[in-house]
Amino acid sequence: MKKPEKKDPKAPSGERKKPKDRSIGSFTPKLRKERSLDDFLEGISNGDRIVLGQAITLIESTRQDHQELARQVVEACLPKSGKSFRIGITGTPGVGKSTFIETMGQQVLQEGKKLAILAIDPSSHRTRGSILGDKTRMEVLSAHEDVFIRPSPAGTSLGGVARKTRETILLCEAAGYDTIFIETVGVGQSEIAVHSMVDFFLLLLLPGAGDELQGIKRGIVEMADLIAVNKADGDRVQLAKKARQAYRNALHLFPPGTKGWTPKAMTCSALENIGIAEIWKEITLYHQTTLENHFFTKNRRQQAAYWYDESIDLLLRQHFFQNPKVKAHWENLRQQVIDGKLSSFGAAQRLLDKSRD
Repeated sequence: MKKPEKKDPKAPSGERKKPKDRSIGSFTPKLRKERSLDDFLEGISNGDRIVLGQAITLIESTRQDHQELARQVVEACLPKSGKSFRIGITGTPGVGKSTFIETMGQQVLQEGKKLAILAIDPSSHRTRGSILGDKTRMEVLSAHEDVFIRPSPAGTSLGGVARKTRETILLCEAAGYDTIFIETVGVGQSEIAVHSMVDFFLLLLLPGAGDELQGIKRGIVEMADLIAVNKADGDRVQLAKKARQAYRNALHLFPPGTKGWTPKAMTCSALENIGIAEIWKEITLYHQTTLENHFFTKNRRQQAAYWYDESIDLLLRQHFFQNPKVKAHWENLRQQVIDGKLSSFGAAQRLLDKSRD
């Protein structure tokens, strides 16, 4: 026979006992109301990953009130930012970026560092949805208290790079993360945008040279501070060595840069943790070299100016499309372009003229 449930002696007759509050800390109550600027700043300064995640959600929001609060949060965090080493990691889909980051991240943690991983996921052009599965692919790192993983949908922004990634970097730095990985989707123009916000740019490639080498855009190879041929294990070791030599030869064709650094091509196996420590040693050497020759600071300043210009372009675009006259004529002119009645340049000029009327 089933035993009757015990009644709470302190509860009034006929009233059920309330379930236990299984929330962690102040997480649940805070979700019931909007956080203030002070709430965000206190949580970020204390390294609260929940508050940090909510602050990033705020800066990714398109709501006007959220954008204003996000701007205040970012500006308030600015004095505490800038003290991290930012590493961009790119490569074609299937090269093993997530596995590489999982293994390399553990190497970073062994040195007592705090690691933030910003993974830019591809968004569907049809549904605008995004997989956001990097946490499930990084089982060890996602469970570590000194690691913060934030997958962000790329949406419709240029080249698949999340529009607010740079601001997210600043928040992570203010939260105490001294090493930041930024993983790109590895397609389109995303590499260019990521290169403009990181200190070190790592290009991951698969074993195999020849046609694959020809298919890699020169601009991406030129941006790389190090090329790593991943999956150099099993029967692919010799193929990986051959590819490494081909990439080394390709790097010698480029003129020397202003960094005081000569890019290298190396092999590794993230799955078997082979060559990862050696790659991290090279990355650390690059950091030390660019700090000593002052390129590190110079590059940061140039990047800040670049994103100032980009922000103006973005704000002007938003202001333009919020114009009532632009909204009223945009669809009609667009349809005329589709029907071949107007050129795209002529229609754009008409729309611009109407916004000035």
